Amino acid sequence: MLLSNSRCMLLNFHSFSPATFFKHLPPNKIKPTATAFSHRKTTVKSLATLSHFQTLSSRQRHQIHLYVHALLQWNKRMNLTAVKDTDEVMERHVEDSLAILPPLRDCYRTRCGDSSHEKLSLVDVGTGAGLPGVVLAIACPEWEVTLMESMNKRCVFLEHVVGVIGSSNIQIVRGRAESLGQNHCFREQFDIAVARAVAEMRVLAEYCLPLVRVGGLFIAAKGHDPEDEVKKAESAIQKMGGSLLQVCSVDSRSPYGQRTAVICSKDRSTPMKYPRDPGIPAKEPL
Repeated sequence: MLLSNSRCMLLNFHSFSPATFFKHLPPNKIKPTATAFSHRKTTVKSLATLSHFQTLSSRQRHQIHLYVHALLQWNKRMNLTAVKDTDEVMERHVEDSLAILPPLRDCYRTRCGDSSHEKLSLVDVGTGAGLPGVVLAIACPEWEVTLMESMNKRCVFLEHVVGVIGSSNIQIVRGRAESLGQNHCFREQFDIAVARAVAEMRVLAEYCLPLVRVGGLFIAAKGHDPEDEVKKAESAIQKMGGSLLQVCSVDSRSPYGQRTAVICSKDRSTPMKYPRDPGIPAKEPL
């Protein structure tokens, strides 16, 4: 489902005009069937390295395959990812997205109780092609996942993905984080906010923490050594009402280097002057 940033009502897929939809549809029609994605495209060697992927159920693995197939097909017509190969998408995007789940669950369980992580509301800020949000929604079907994206054509793609994988726990919000963070329908409404490959930590703190409820978490997926970036962001995190909980290496076997999860807690309400107007956080980081 698509949510407009100007109101809190759900919009169905028909809010997109047929012209808009077919403009972005790849030449070869995508069929959401068992034959739409050939498993032989993901090699045995590659699958052996996907430790998190292998923990999913057969249905979840099939949903991931359908998502990856749609991503690569639509990527022929629009800029969704620089990755062109199925194996690389599985290793670089899917496995990395799944890798943040263990530290996320462990941290939330420690703060909020043993069963509190079972039904959560999560927002993926600047989701782009749906990473990590779509992957997390597939892996955790009991969670309510909101994909936040400012570009309309990417929202069209995400709507298509939701239909292809048959997910009922994903909604799509079109808008900028700065604007939605000031909207009472989204401000401090989520248990968890995640962001991957969006911006530096000072900017991410202002994008994400206003959306998180007091007592919730903000998780940023980063590279192998974000120490300096995190240190520079401590003031911004505090101004948003948060504090740094931990910086932990994640168990990712991706060949693209060590991955890190930066986890912050939301300790108090964010002052109403944050987030600032669209564009200001990136131009003038706190």
